[in-house]
Amino acid sequence: MRHRSLLVITTAVTAGALTLSACGSRDDSAGGGGGGGGKQTVVIGLDAPLTGDLSALGQGIKNSAELAVKTANKNNEVDGVTFKLQALDDAAQAATGQQNATKFIADDKVLGAVGPLNSDVGQSMQKVFADAGMVQVSPANTNPELTQGKDWQSGKKARLYDTYFRTSTTDAIQGPYAAKYMYEEEGLKSVFVIDDKKTYGAGLAGTFSTEFKKLGGKVVGSDHINPEDRDFSSVASKVAKSKADFVYYGGEYPAGAPLASQIKNAGAKIPTVGGDALFSGEYIKLAKKNAEGDFASSVGAPLDTLDTAKEFMKNYKAEGYENTWEAYGGYAYDSAWAIIQAVKAVAEKNDGKLPTDAKDARKQVTEAMQSVKFSGVTGEVGFDEYGDTTNKQLSLYQVTDGAHKPVNSGEYEG
Repeated sequence: MRHRSLLVITTAVTAGALTLSACGSRDDSAGGGGGGGGKQTVVIGLDAPLTGDLSALGQGIKNSAELAVKTANKNNEVDGVTFKLQALDDAAQAATGQQNATKFIADDKVLGAVGPLNSDVGQSMQKVFADAGMVQVSPANTNPELTQGKDWQSGKKARLYDTYFRTSTTDAIQGPYAAKYMYEEEGLKSVFVIDDKKTYGAGLAGTFSTEFKKLGGKVVGSDHINPEDRDFSSVASKVAKSKADFVYYGGEYPAGAPLASQIKNAGAKIPTVGGDALFSGEYIKLAKKNAEGDFASSVGAPLDTLDTAKEFMKNYKAEGYENTWEAYGGYAYDSAWAIIQAVKAVAEKNDGKLPTDAKDARKQVTEAMQSVKFSGVTGEVGFDEYGDTTNKQLSLYQVTDGAHKPVNSGEYEG
């Protein structure tokens, strides 16, 4: 494969949706409500883990999508349409996510949905939305199979559902991106690979391992853990005995943080590296001092390098949300804004009105989504023939002095 060198990004993108104007003060009725004054009401569904171990990420997704809806309403983004966000909690459970998808399609006012966080939850929802012809835009699903089919690694890519899109890039490049950095920039040549056996974690660990070995690195050991466990002393002992230079973990922070901490306590004073599901302040809270030196890749460029993201962060803080936007806030805003833009395109095509038949309206919004393009919080937003984002930016962060600090950002092409 040919690779583009990793570059530190310093150029800000052109301000997009958030240049409209700052949102007003937080208000429970803002961001939706009835379609007063003869306006049509369009409901955007939101599915994420709003409770449980991953709720910090889920709440950031919900708040950010809500901010997009409030901005659209405040600025009359779609003339004659009032948007409303309906948020449902999937608790990071695939079965619950599928039930939520069924609830969304049962409401004729719901024309699109943002979410979910977890790739396995996303898989459970895809067919439900596809059967109803309703668009789904995930800000966080990164497993390549969701858009390109199970044989994507062999080059036999096949889009499974034309209703599924995502604003985050995939593990097809996220795993290799981290492998290249650790091998070439950090000079670490041996790794112990661990995953949680879930769709996201196993897939990410697989793409990392393949690339690391291709570069000349050695996988000196591998293991799996139960993501519900918190005692990882057995695998920590294996890592210590392996003499690996570092650990790569495919999974999420609730298990990843105690795993990394216990590995260090077992005598292996080596960094743990993972994907975007480790890029959370909660990881540092859980691992405490043992988080120091650990790495996490994440989709996109650091938000504070983007002018539009600075505006987003300012407006988000002004809302007084209890939770921060975390890793996926910008992508959740852009996912909701993409649905809003697709609705706008349909309304403009139909003399300012949306089809009154829900099936027809959903079909037209889905078709319009394929052509949606705008300058968003995370950069230029658009979708390729698989429904994947055309923005391939990634960043790598290291925990330094108790905070994730960016160490590299750029594009990775294979």
